Amino acid sequence: MQHYEVNFDGLVGPTHNYAGLSFGNVASLSNAKSTSSPKSAAKQGLQKMKALQEMGLVQGVLAPQERPDIYALRRLGFHGSDTDVLAAAAKEAPAIFRACCSASSMWTANAATVSPSADTANGKVHFTPANLTNKFHRSLEPETTGRILRAMFANARYFEHHRHLPDNEHFGDEGAANHTRFCNEYGFAGVELFVYGRHAFDDSKPAPSRYPARQTYEASTAVARLHGLSDDNVVYLQQNPAVIDKGVFHNDVIAVGNQNVMFYHQEAFIDQQRAFAELETKLGGSMHFIEVPSDVVSVEDAVSTYLFNTQLVTLKPGHMVIIAPTECQENARVAAYLEHLVQQNTPIKEVRFFDVKQSMRNGGGPACLRLRVALNDQELDAVNPHCILTDGLFERLNKWVDKHYRDELSTDDLADPQLLEESRTALDELTQIMHLGSVYPFQRD
Repeated sequence: MQHYEVNFDGLVGPTHNYAGLSFGNVASLSNAKSTSSPKSAAKQGLQKMKALQEMGLVQGVLAPQERPDIYALRRLGFHGSDTDVLAAAAKEAPAIFRACCSASSMWTANAATVSPSADTANGKVHFTPANLTNKFHRSLEPETTGRILRAMFANARYFEHHRHLPDNEHFGDEGAANHTRFCNEYGFAGVELFVYGRHAFDDSKPAPSRYPARQTYEASTAVARLHGLSDDNVVYLQQNPAVIDKGVFHNDVIAVGNQNVMFYHQEAFIDQQRAFAELETKLGGSMHFIEVPSDVVSVEDAVSTYLFNTQLVTLKPGHMVIIAPTECQENARVAAYLEHLVQQNTPIKEVRFFDVKQSMRNGGGPACLRLRVALNDQELDAVNPHCILTDGLFERLNKWVDKHYRDELSTDDLADPQLLEESRTALDELTQIMHLGSVYPFQRD
């Protein structure tokens, strides 16, 4: 039986915009209200997907959310036709309106936490959509995310879906952005590392003071219970509050792992010696810990280039590649470190750079754009095949983008009722291309 780690990248939606909604995300805030290019963003994402497919990896596609979210605006008291709702919300509550237009679902590392069948008690692949309670604009996503995931992974023999955790900050869950699975080979039982920012029920524990800790310890333990994980294959580790306060809003901004490699910044965690010893023991002593010293790459450089918000993929046994944004290449200190890294005796042998500037400017790098799902060949065969990238699907999605996406979009354009109509037309066609059924609220009315 063969085993794979499939990256399901988020397809950038037709209303991709820079609303600057994410307090604690430096890149998002610094580019607030800039003019975006939905068409370029979608094509950059598709090009990265195609490049990974051409490397021999299995690559999937995850559909975006419907935006503007008319249904959320109606729940908040805006009435009348869709045009009336857009106009009133944009005029009377512009900040709320921009939040309901967020492009954030493109970062599918926040879509869910996934546990492979080799780790779970019932031998199924488990999915729990993230509730994303820390940010209003992201808290609108879980219901639709759950429907999309169930349409992609529909076979109950192999896949089990859970509802997102309660919508409360005590159980703030940011999905795979704070979860990394380690294993010696994808088909073998692994160890799942849950990284959290604070304890919700214990104020005596360390916590950041400037920016919010979005993931709680209590949420991480709840997901582990839902997925039927045992103490033998779970480790919990707290993110360093000081780096959260420097703009490290998720663990995947300061660390990335793949198979038996942990690539992380010196300042990433607290109590890491205990956690790393647990990882080493539970994985059988085969871990590679690669620490980047602060005096070589500062936290600020790591955040601005998203050195750790890179994908770490395996092309063949013992040969891993870092998929990095071009910002890493353009920063002299980060570029020099990466050049040095691939010359060392570690499984990381290459770095390949990709232009994902439309995503980077909105606060997400290559790792934000993908949800990792480890599957065996039977499970892969059970996945909706229209969500797996092929040459045909790549061509069809590019034509779909050319047909429906605008070249430029300003925040003022978000109130244009024609944009809502364009977006719904595009998404309705996308669900037919990807055979998803009626996953969007406008299709279910």
